[in-house]
Amino acid sequence: MPQSGGLVNFFRPSRWALDREEMTFANHGWSNKDMDPVPPRLRTWTTWNYISYWVSDATSLSVWELASSMLAIGLSWRQALPCIAAGYAIISVVMVLTGTLGARLHVAFPVLNRSSFGFWFSYFTVFSRVLLSMFWFGIQTYNGSQCVYQMLKAIWPSIARMPNRLPVSANITSSGLLCYFLYWLIQFPFLFVTPHKIRWLFFAKGVLAPITWLAMIIWAFVKVPASQGLFSQHATIGGNYFSWAWLSAMNSALGVYASLSVNIPDFTRYAKNERAQYVQPFIIPIAFTLCSFVGIAVTSAGIQLYGEVLWDPLRLIDHWDNRAAAFFASFVFSLTTIGTNISANSLGAGNDMTALCPKYINIRRGQIICAIIGGWALCPWNILANATGFLSFMDGYTIFLGPFAGIMVTDFYLVHKGCVDVPALYDTSGRYRYTAGFNWRAVLAMLVTVGPTLPGLINSIDPTIKIGYATRLFDIAWMYGFVVASLVYYVTSYLFPAHDTYVDGLISADDVMSIDKEYEKDRKSPTETVQSGIEGKDKKSVNVETTDVQV
Repeated sequence: MPQSGGLVNFFRPSRWALDREEMTFANHGWSNKDMDPVPPRLRTWTTWNYISYWVSDATSLSVWELASSMLAIGLSWRQALPCIAAGYAIISVVMVLTGTLGARLHVAFPVLNRSSFGFWFSYFTVFSRVLLSMFWFGIQTYNGSQCVYQMLKAIWPSIARMPNRLPVSANITSSGLLCYFLYWLIQFPFLFVTPHKIRWLFFAKGVLAPITWLAMIIWAFVKVPASQGLFSQHATIGGNYFSWAWLSAMNSALGVYASLSVNIPDFTRYAKNERAQYVQPFIIPIAFTLCSFVGIAVTSAGIQLYGEVLWDPLRLIDHWDNRAAAFFASFVFSLTTIGTNISANSLGAGNDMTALCPKYINIRRGQIICAIIGGWALCPWNILANATGFLSFMDGYTIFLGPFAGIMVTDFYLVHKGCVDVPALYDTSGRYRYTAGFNWRAVLAMLVTVGPTLPGLINSIDPTIKIGYATRLFDIAWMYGFVVASLVYYVTSYLFPAHDTYVDGLISADDVMSIDKEYEKDRKSPTETVQSGIEGKDKKSVNVETTDVQV
């Protein structure tokens, strides 16, 4: 019976309820410590942390693969690089605009977007991002397992001949499942690192990854001189098709970090000050364009050496004879994949699930749920093996991310002009309730932008469905969504202003209440209680402001 009672208690909801903090916005159960505005002592990210973060992210597998895949669709490197630079320059500006929201208000994306979408409609953006993050967490974990395979193959080449005990229908081999489990296990402890300390992981990535990429481009130019490889490569498309291919490729560059452009406040809210994250529009285009050039150059060398477009660097590494080089390169790519998976997927899912169920879920618990469901329940190897259309749908999620970013930026800078009531963001019946929790202006902006791009999304999932030139709009979905949603939201907010949401100035959490006990415990209030004699007796209230004290 005691064991049965213990098991029942384990699954009892009250067993998992988070401890209520003394200083919190969770008066009505809509917040917890992780959702609250970041206290001053945890605002630790400096300009150098954001530089190392973006340098480390620029050396991720997705950046390499995107740049290399542009050669596969027929663009030359001279055409691909300006396309990449333009895409990352645009997304960097959006990144600093949305990042400023987090740095100024010190709240995460699930909270701050209530000011523009309305308290309840904001949950549409949050819930959809949770699903997206879980799927991509699993897919990125699978990509990381390929790095582990190359590392083990460099140490024990016999793993390539490991007998497969799984059926073909499993869509994964025994060695593949082993490597997936090992990578998931290696990645798991990083989920316990708090967001304000995870910057050290990005610092390590920012040091090791550029060294590896530099070594790879030197190897490429030594093996295949630029005159025979990179400079000899020319475009294989032209005319009208080239124009749309170029725009589509730029939209893909925007799409790589479209999700992070929305949830970057999850990181910038830890900034020491607002200026710390202003470096983003400078470092992002430079770092990402240079790293994309490395990917293009090495891929061009691979075409000459191996006779095919190896846009995945791990497939390229698989051809190497130098086992030490293969191990180190695979190790660095595994490290960059961990960092990207945490920043773009795991932490985002953790923050979003915290907003969905703040009484029971904090960021750490949300990340663990994401690791279990996204890593195992969704079986990413089955997704990659069987669901080309599903992956097209996941890529097509940019039709939502462009409007999300456009509405957030327009609301903060043009509609409310930076004047936000932060405590009201935690109040279900506060000024940001709008109409039954929905801001109809944001709803209309979403409908106007998402609707016209849906036919293109359907065609990308099932190419047999012909929709004519409607696919062109899908090719520029992020740009179209951002611009049109911003315009519609601004016009409707100007013509039909939500007067209740306007305040004269920024009302920050620091102005309203103490959110950090360590900072408040040393302060003295105007009225102090002085105890004399035995505790509990002869207590006097002394007004410090009106009492003259002589020393």
